[in-house]
Amino acid sequence: MRMAHRFRVPAVLCLAALCAVAHAQVASLRVDMARPGARVDSRLYGIFFEEINHAGDGGLFAELVRNGSLEDAETPQGWTAAPAGRAGVEIAIETRGLLNVRQRRCLRVSAGQAGQGAANEGYWGIAVRRGEAYRLSLYARSDTGAGLRGELVSAAGKPLGSVRLGGVGAGWKRLAGTIRAEGGDPAASLVIRLQRPGTVLVDLVSLMPAHTFRGRANGLRADLAGRLEALRPAFVRFPGGCFVEGDRLANAFRWKTTIGERAWRMPHQNLWGYVSSNGLGYHEYLQMCEDLRAEPLFVVNCGMAHADNAPMAEMEPWVRDALDAIEYANGPVDSRWGAERARNGHPKPFGLRMVEIGNENGGPAYEERYALFHDAIKARYPDVQLVANVPVTSRPMDILDEHYYNAPRWFAANAGRYDNYDRGGPRIYVGEYAVTQECGQGNLRAAVAEAAFMTGIERNSDVVTMASYAPLLVNVRNRAWNPDLIGFDGASSYGTPSYYVQQLFSLNRPDCNVAVSVGAPLEAAPTGGAVGLGTWATQAEFADVRVEREGATLLEAAFRDGAPGWRPLRGAWRTADGVYRQASEEVDCRATAGDPTWDYYDYRLRARKLGGAEGFLILFRVRDDGNWYWWNLGGWGNRWHAVERSVDGSKTLATAQVPGRIETGRWYEIHVEVDGARARCYLDGRLVHSFEDSGLRSLHAAAGVIDRSRELVVKVANTSDAARETDVMVAGAKVGPLSGTATVLTADSPDAENSLADPTRVAPVTRRVRFERPAFRYRFPAHSLTVLRLKRER
Repeated sequence: MRMAHRFRVPAVLCLAALCAVAHAQVASLRVDMARPGARVDSRLYGIFFEEINHAGDGGLFAELVRNGSLEDAETPQGWTAAPAGRAGVEIAIETRGLLNVRQRRCLRVSAGQAGQGAANEGYWGIAVRRGEAYRLSLYARSDTGAGLRGELVSAAGKPLGSVRLGGVGAGWKRLAGTIRAEGGDPAASLVIRLQRPGTVLVDLVSLMPAHTFRGRANGLRADLAGRLEALRPAFVRFPGGCFVEGDRLANAFRWKTTIGERAWRMPHQNLWGYVSSNGLGYHEYLQMCEDLRAEPLFVVNCGMAHADNAPMAEMEPWVRDALDAIEYANGPVDSRWGAERARNGHPKPFGLRMVEIGNENGGPAYEERYALFHDAIKARYPDVQLVANVPVTSRPMDILDEHYYNAPRWFAANAGRYDNYDRGGPRIYVGEYAVTQECGQGNLRAAVAEAAFMTGIERNSDVVTMASYAPLLVNVRNRAWNPDLIGFDGASSYGTPSYYVQQLFSLNRPDCNVAVSVGAPLEAAPTGGAVGLGTWATQAEFADVRVEREGATLLEAAFRDGAPGWRPLRGAWRTADGVYRQASEEVDCRATAGDPTWDYYDYRLRARKLGGAEGFLILFRVRDDGNWYWWNLGGWGNRWHAVERSVDGSKTLATAQVPGRIETGRWYEIHVEVDGARARCYLDGRLVHSFEDSGLRSLHAAAGVIDRSRELVVKVANTSDAARETDVMVAGAKVGPLSGTATVLTADSPDAENSLADPTRVAPVTRRVRFERPAFRYRFPAHSLTVLRLKRER
């Protein structure tokens, strides 16, 4: 089909005109109270905890001593001789005469003078507060006899408080006491001093603040747990992420080694670069969920690590661990693991109703392991909901976990991602998501883009059952991942702008959605780009590629003399007998050609599948390697055709999926017509897809009603650089004034961030509002999230 000639205005003039219209245009927001939508799942907003960035050890877990078990290394990491540089005092690792069979090392301290010993500065300093009490305990033995004293010392060497621990002899003895701080210092140290010359072996040194969250003896740091509580999470996914898998299975999280007395727990190497003490163990995670009044979601290792998998013949211990974990959480006190829970101080069951099988695992190895865990768990615990990492066909999925890390533009572009999801499939858990580009260390731009995405999650709560941002916590001295929701050091903490977005959505969760529609200026969608060919786990060949515009040939490739001008991105591409053949079984194999400035064109070719799992990928509007469209023919296991759009390297559906498959060995005629913002896709002369990309919206909204208060809650994210004057219409409401609150999260710059020095630079501000009629004008600030809670005045 030839296209009619078009008169084109110069791009500069077009841009200027569009900008003028955008600034002048008033947006519209219509909320229809008479059109109720899906019920919003009460579990929708939760948190995901992973031991990363010293989130647990050196963070949420209140323990102040680092490497108190001396298991971190073959040298006494975290410990120094005290006083430093003084003759006659030595410390070293000892591997003989240990406390028990699970301990591999302890600390030998030799003092030539009374008052010498060993010092520990905790996690980049022990934050000591004047007047606070600290509980010190340790195990010690000495063949020479020794009396020990524990002392808190400032960075300048000033004593801040001490306690006499008593004497020890040839056998291991637990010593304990409380230090009342007479002074404060955010960078203090703990010193264990010998009261007379001699040698002592020391192990399992612990210093816990007396004030912990909910007063737990082996508890959580109160201020950090308080920040979690302020999010009002409906669930907690724990203990990771990649932490669960480990780099190898030898370093995987094994919950049975993390319960009971800390003397019997086994630290293990964390793939995030440090040893996890497991003082924050399975029992403490369940206790944290209970204290936060949140449902637990336990992630089990399914016999898969980053670098190795357990053979199928050796999977029984991994499956048994999962079954026993559920029994520990839920079993009666006369069951094997229910009794263990009771011995650890919690006779009442915790109520574990959700288990995730693995983390970010996939492929055939995951399929068969998922089936193994599914069958074993459902046979014994049919009411436990199982979460799958990827779509599987080996067994049913209760919930499917999806993860997204990308740029602000991607999150804004995907605010409608779940609008057209298959309502007949599994419920979705958006288990990890965050803006990770153009975000600083957690700025306003990132937070508002996430808010835009979250409006789509909330609007589609019949599909999305749960969501949680990731990662949750970062010790600012160990930022292994950026950004994170909460930053902290030993003394203080702050929430990023994203923290406040999460809080605002959680605290203002409606019980039932109502219809909402937005009319606002759009950021123009790309109208053109280069072309390409691709496959996904499939071998195929392509021939007679031709790109034309208004009768002129832009590209012609017969592939008789190679493939000049074509750039393979991945795969095994070669020419032979007039075809361009891709022979690899890899996924996402692409080769592109042409000019990214092409706008209107007809793109024609022939394609034939040679073997493999799926069909063809026909690329168009290729701007660069991360921004393109492709027509996915025979995708999703050779079951569907659809157009997908990639924004900054992450793709989403641009059209609905339609049933279709590609036969092996058959030649297909393919034609893609790029007509400005519109594109049409033909297979063997039949129109399969016709769509128009209207561009990115600047306003994104969700609305719903809270049952108990009958309040209308409207959430609006403005991702643009301009404030949006908006005509708001609340349809279906009785005539009369509406009053309530407007809570706004914004700042003077999209790059604005919070920090330890300025923790509330970007924080929500709430004010009272009143509107005389259900139709009113409202101004949504640039780069903002606004939450309106309105109620009709009686």
